[in-house]
Amino acid sequence: MVVKSFVREDEEEKKFGAVSDKIYSYSKKAEGIIAFNAPVMQFSSYLCMILIAWFGANIIIKTNAVDMTTGELFSLINYTMQILMNLMSLSMIFVMLTMSRASGERVCEVLDEKSDLHSPENAVFEVADGSIEFIDAGFSYSSDKDKLCLKNVNVKIKSGETVGIIGSTGSSKTTFVQLIPRLYDITSGTVKVGGRDVREYDLDTLRNEVAIVLQKNVLFSGTIKDNLRWGNENATDEEMAQACRLAQADPFIREMEEGYDTYIEQGGTNVSGGQKQRLCIARSLLKKPKILILDDSTSAVDTKTDALIRQAFKEFIPETTKIIIAQRISSIEGADKIIVLDDGEVTAFGTHAELLESSEIYREVYLSQTKGGENNE
Repeated sequence: MVVKSFVREDEEEKKFGAVSDKIYSYSKKAEGIIAFNAPVMQFSSYLCMILIAWFGANIIIKTNAVDMTTGELFSLINYTMQILMNLMSLSMIFVMLTMSRASGERVCEVLDEKSDLHSPENAVFEVADGSIEFIDAGFSYSSDKDKLCLKNVNVKIKSGETVGIIGSTGSSKTTFVQLIPRLYDITSGTVKVGGRDVREYDLDTLRNEVAIVLQKNVLFSGTIKDNLRWGNENATDEEMAQACRLAQADPFIREMEEGYDTYIEQGGTNVSGGQKQRLCIARSLLKKPKILILDDSTSAVDTKTDALIRQAFKEFIPETTKIIIAQRISSIEGADKIIVLDDGEVTAFGTHAELLESSEIYREVYLSQTKGGENNE
């Protein structure tokens, strides 16, 4: 769809043709080796048979069948033929092993890759609550500590609060929330969850208490129930239905012919973007986390549904800390606190009313989304 909309068919065909030619060249070379190997092995086998027959016949004739009989010669030829045929099969196996070596090395490279993140020796196995605190936190994706994408972040979030995050593209909003479940280790400073440094927790324990619905929503092939149970493999039908009601997914699921047993294609290609987002939110709710992070996860739903989801969160999971990254002011203006990020720094932190007074960035975004529409009319 993207290729067609940008009229890039010719360029993509050229790229595909170049790669195909390269693969064809390598395949031709490999097949040439195989094609050369078979006749060489057959020639060697037949030559060996001829030599055995010639020397054996000479021995029989010269010794008048005393040193070797005709039957012994045929037995020798038969056994030699069996050995040579197995050697031919072995040679083909060596060729196949050589061809598959490159693929095997790639697979082993992935399997042997070690994570840089590990649980400490005396790990903590319980998260007290959903409170979050960033203390002089800085983070860089590279080894260069001077190239920080998050700088001097100092934020304190109480357990159960709803916090919105807003900022321009590239302001490190996603990076900010990924430090909470320790998907990355901070470069400097400290990130605390439940009053303890995230590096003190057992990784599985920490991540089980933090649910993230990312920008790119991923559904796997299987039924809706199968996808929902990624959040909790032991979830009952009623628990799944309740999570879907909170995420406003239950109505459209009920309209499907097979309901919760509807089969989802790989990547969720048979559901819309908004439906996919709501299913992913429901899946996260089934974890019953202490911290719920929505990374622009309601961008594909209408404002009414978005409001219903936020209202459900407020009423039914008040003890869960909710962090909402959004581009729409309407999605976060009712939050307890709002973080304004700009170029990796927290430029403002407060309520909607406070930010309208104190933050120029927030005020500009608010006016562009509210007054802008009225001016255009």
